[in-house]
Amino acid sequence: MNSSRAIPRVAVVLSGCAVVIGIVGFVVALILNALFFDKFDAYGEVPIPGSGSVELPAGEVSVSFHTWVTDSEGGLPVPALELHVQAPPGAAMPTVTESPGATTTVNNDAHVRVWMMQVAEPAVYQVRVDGDVRGYINPRLAFGYPSRHWWLVWMFAGVFAASLAALAASAMWLRRAERRPRFLGSGERFEPVEAVELGEHTINIGGPSERGYSYQPTDHAIRIEQLKTIAALRDSGALTQEEFEAEKRRILDS
Repeated sequence: MNSSRAIPRVAVVLSGCAVVIGIVGFVVALILNALFFDKFDAYGEVPIPGSGSVELPAGEVSVSFHTWVTDSEGGLPVPALELHVQAPPGAAMPTVTESPGATTTVNNDAHVRVWMMQVAEPAVYQVRVDGDVRGYINPRLAFGYPSRHWWLVWMFAGVFAASLAALAASAMWLRRAERRPRFLGSGERFEPVEAVELGEHTINIGGPSERGYSYQPTDHAIRIEQLKTIAALRDSGALTQEEFEAEKRRILDS
């Protein structure tokens, strides 16, 4: 195999495989983060309307609206809600900020992030939730934490982008390599054709010399190319049989 063509072919194959890995990895990481790594209710839930206590660790806590739906298509509309958090004596009040997220639905069980809570101290907090939730099935406010593995999604997205660029560059490299003329290696020899038969005429090109094979370009080679050209034109219908015969005689008699 010619190494000038083999290397870009291998590069095309490897970069194509990397593109597939990037796409599959991106989709799998997206599904895993949305369905399995997202522990939106890890710390407990409070009914809406209602109150309850949740034990929260220090750090970032996600607060999500959780309910059952009959139609899993589309986003989950969030009603107007009021959240009241009471810290235990001696503990700082958590900081609550709005942070609307995307809807996740599995078997008609839907949840969507509404707030992010920054908890200073781990403790048991009293929570009260108010809101008009008529029309919702078993609405609750869930406390948990978002997936910590979203970096996998961005990693595979980067793999896809980089491998796609590598695939384009490899394809251009292979294209240039295939256009490049191929030279005989040290162990290869040019094997000439001694004669070519075209109908009633035979054109001698040349055979092996005493010192090996050689090829001396002559008018015969030019005639062969001309005959091949008019034969192709005849086969394609550009020349009639009569025109082909006339051109062939002219070439052979010249």
